[in-house]
Amino acid sequence: MSSTSVDHSGAPARPDVRPPAPGRLRSNPWLTLCAVAFGLFMVQLDASVVAIANPAIGADLSASTAQLQWVTNSYLLALAATLILGGKLGDRFGRRAFYLVGVAGFALASVAIGLAGSIEGVIAFRALQGVFGGLLMPNTLGLLRAVFPPRKFAMAVGIWAMVSAVSTALGPIVGGLLIEHVDWESVFYINLPIGVIAFAFSALVLPQSKNSTGHHRFDVPGVVLLASGLLAVVLGVVKGETWGWASGGTWGAILLGVLVLVAFGWYETRIEHPLLPMRLFRSSALTVGAIITALNFFVMLGGVFFIMLYLQNVRGFTPVEAGVRTLPLSLASLVASPLGAALTQRFGARRCMPVGMLLQAAACFGMLTWSTDSSYATMWPPFIALGLGVGMVMAASSDAIVGNAPVGDGGVAGGLQATTLQIGGALGTSVLVSVISAEVGATLRGELSAAGVPGTVAAGLAEAKDAVAMGVAPVSGSMPAQLRAAVVEGSGQAFMNGMHTALVVTGVLCLVGVVLAAVGIRTDSADRSH
Repeated sequence: MSSTSVDHSGAPARPDVRPPAPGRLRSNPWLTLCAVAFGLFMVQLDASVVAIANPAIGADLSASTAQLQWVTNSYLLALAATLILGGKLGDRFGRRAFYLVGVAGFALASVAIGLAGSIEGVIAFRALQGVFGGLLMPNTLGLLRAVFPPRKFAMAVGIWAMVSAVSTALGPIVGGLLIEHVDWESVFYINLPIGVIAFAFSALVLPQSKNSTGHHRFDVPGVVLLASGLLAVVLGVVKGETWGWASGGTWGAILLGVLVLVAFGWYETRIEHPLLPMRLFRSSALTVGAIITALNFFVMLGGVFFIMLYLQNVRGFTPVEAGVRTLPLSLASLVASPLGAALTQRFGARRCMPVGMLLQAAACFGMLTWSTDSSYATMWPPFIALGLGVGMVMAASSDAIVGNAPVGDGGVAGGLQATTLQIGGALGTSVLVSVISAEVGATLRGELSAAGVPGTVAAGLAEAKDAVAMGVAPVSGSMPAQLRAAVVEGSGQAFMNGMHTALVVTGVLCLVGVVLAAVGIRTDSADRSH
């Protein structure tokens, strides 16, 4: 079989899902949903807990700011490079097997992080965590796609999205409690009992699920091209705030990655068994769903990042107190994900995705009323709107991507969805931090002067714009009380200027998403193949 022959059939490989006879554990799709929910919960909880743990890791291991960034970046890079590959491996050789390998490997890598004893070890094992996460995540959706009938798949995805949203939102509370009462290592050790339960239960109930494709050459060049392109793009994105968004390094990495991805797309059309079948993108619902997924997590993760800075550094709440105050967001996501799935099943993604993006836009514009001393009454309504919007979009876009892919490509579609999710989240955090930093740099000196800080002192403190962009006022114990209060007031106002600018950016992007979802999806189910 030639490796450069063109796939003229356009037909997906025949799925091979062989559960035991009815009445056995592995014949129950809802038990499959419960099993993959354990693994998904572990990965998503870990992703949001680490942000809370970073300061403690830095203090204990004497890590520099650049090293702490790599605690997050090494994970993101490894995850982005392996998600689609993990889905393809599951489709080809067995989704159950690769999901179980991902669960076990993720849990063990988590323990290794806690035992590492050095920042270099933490970074290395975080990258390994990302690799196993790339095996685990896409196969959760691939397994659901294989076992649920079309009429129930949307509801299953809604519950999947609910688990994802709630575990992400619970991260700051769980992480804050563990760091305050145990140590930062416990943030990673907690994955071991979750992983053991997930592995044991999944081994018992998950059905065998893979494609019957016969013997053919695995697309190794496609793996190399895709991994290289994604690594370059994500590297440029996550380092954009550090290198500068106008720097040659940032745009060189991003443009190189885009060119490699274009070459990957061209190559995939030339082989018979591609890693990522380009025919998937013939579905307008799948294509738009992937874009909206990236936009959804741009808003969600970028927004939560600066909301936590506001609550902890500007308002002075502890991580646990800040997490409790964001509970309306978690609870709204809990409601919105299954509700969004039910609405998607009834009305289609073309109607539900715009509604979800409108709710997020309303949340962003509602947060423009926040100040350095806003009451909680002004906070919880935007939290609810954001949670409802994110949950609805997550359910609708997941159904649009995985539901519109053939069953045989369920793992690859899951990998595509997870990849766009991760890139969107990385972009959201990096771009919005840069937006806040730029606005703080432009307004800090003026705000300090307006608060009563003498001109020469304000000029000197303006050099601390990076700290102020994180919500930290550049004060010292030796400052007179009146000057200290003025610096806190001016710095807080400068941060709010940056946060408001970021909110305008996210709000406008949400409105763009409304239009794209409404006009870009021609059908919701015409391309589905079962």
